[in-house]
Amino acid sequence: MKQKELIKHLKKHGCVFFKEGANHTHYINPKNPAVKVPVPRHKEISNLLAIKICKELDIPAPY
Repeated sequence: MKQKELIKHLKKHGCVFFKEGANHTHYINPKNPAVKVPVPRHKEISNLLAIKICKELDIPAPY
C-alpha cells in the first residue's frame, strides 16, 4: 500500500498528525490520545504493517 493512501485512510477515520520523528511520522486517534503510532516514511508500506497501524489506532483496516 502506498504511504499516501494509508495517511488518507487514517485522516478519513479521524486520526491526526502528532509529530515528526527522524524516520517516522506519528499519528494519534483523538478518541485515545495516549496511543501514538509511528508511520514510516517509505513510499510503500506492507499490507500487514498498515493493518497493524490501523489496529493500534482502533480504526478499521484499509481493505
